[in-house]
Amino acid sequence: MKKEIGLWIDHKKAVIVILGEKGEQVDQIQSNTKKHIRFRGGARMKTPYGAQYFPAEDHMDRQFDEHLNKFYGAVINRIHEAGSIFIFGPGEAKFELEKRIEHQNFRERIAGIENADKMTDRQIAAKVRKYFQASK
Repeated sequence: MKKEIGLWIDHKKAVIVILGEKGEQVDQIQSNTKKHIRFRGGARMKTPYGAQYFPAEDHMDRQFDEHLNKFYGAVINRIHEAGSIFIFGPGEAKFELEKRIEHQNFRERIAGIENADKMTDRQIAAKVRKYFQASK
């Protein structure tokens, strides 16, 4: 039997619930990213044809993206052996991860993607069990 994996994810952490022959296992992966701040409109340079944004903002965006790349890589390494994957969570992280999974060529293993609010680990595990029991 292939492992069934449920994954609650946002930009701060991923909670992975693995349902296998030996029972249920719950893991967490922390992203360790700082809060991403987007500046509205941006600050312009004084020169008329200068860069639109200050270099510090661009540097912060690159740094945030690098942290997310490492985070998504760690999550994909952890769920790669899954036979079926259920992804849910608030925000855009679940869709960003889906794009990464497509590039890794195992998109067909994604059983579903849903929106979900903040949840405790127990609530996440219960939702994953319920999802895979209903799909059988």
